[in-house]
Amino acid sequence: MMDRNDCCYEHINKGISCDVKNCQYHQGDCYCTATEISVGPSFATSSTDTVCATFKPKKD
Repeated sequence: MMDRNDCCYEHINKGISCDVKNCQYHQGDCYCTATEISVGPSFATSSTDTVCATFKPKKD
């Protein structure tokens, strides 16, 4: 029997590791299933200045 989340694994972005488990695009341990991601802001000078603008809270 296929779990409702199993279908999402075909859309995993293998080059993206994500630990944000409460994002709707998060699957498994560290997979992102968004079709594309947006990271900003443009004035960032280090990784601590950046955010994933693609983040959407996971719906329960």
